[in-house]
Amino acid sequence: MLPSDQDADNSRHAEKMAKKKAARDRIMARKVDGKGLVIVHTGAGKGKSSSGFGMVLRCIAHEMPCAVVQFIKGAWDTGERRLIEQNFSHLCQFHAMGEGFTWETQDKTRDIAAAAAGWEKAKALIRDPAIQFVLLDEINIALRYEYLDIAEVVAFLRDEKPPLTHVVLTGRNAKEELIELADLVTEMTLVKHPFRSGIKAQKGVEF
Repeated sequence: MLPSDQDADNSRHAEKMAKKKAARDRIMARKVDGKGLVIVHTGAGKGKSSSGFGMVLRCIAHEMPCAVVQFIKGAWDTGERRLIEQNFSHLCQFHAMGEGFTWETQDKTRDIAAAAAGWEKAKALIRDPAIQFVLLDEINIALRYEYLDIAEVVAFLRDEKPPLTHVVLTGRNAKEELIELADLVTEMTLVKHPFRSGIKAQKGVEF
């Protein structure tokens, strides 16, 4: 490219970016500064809880008090639980309320009781004005099996969640009522998974 052609190309690029920035500035001027979001991570693909814990680490980095309630994986010794409890317990409460997947417990009454206890803890944490972010890990599974009442969960998040508190709900098969209420919904799509090739869950990847 000749120097004159390059100068013209740079000029066109600068003009294009200036127009894009002006349009973006107009959009941003209409946005509000902050709102406590209801966020749903669902879908068959991997990464729902991982994404939620990534957001927890962001909160910790910003010194925002936060909390985790695990509804299903409570019996697991996970890396994220170790990291938070051993290093950041002053900023993040971690409550493992589940007792494992439903096919492991094989006791519906116990599963319902564990889910109910987890939900009571979740409500207390969300109501706490000092806590700015709450991760409800795998709550969608408890809702799917009707261990919790979806109407009650939606009503609480709609009517009682403090205006600036963020709440993230993870797990497959999110209920339509929850999706409708949420401000942000991400569906993880499964393309390939090593489990289908005979590879078990691995430390550092799944837990």
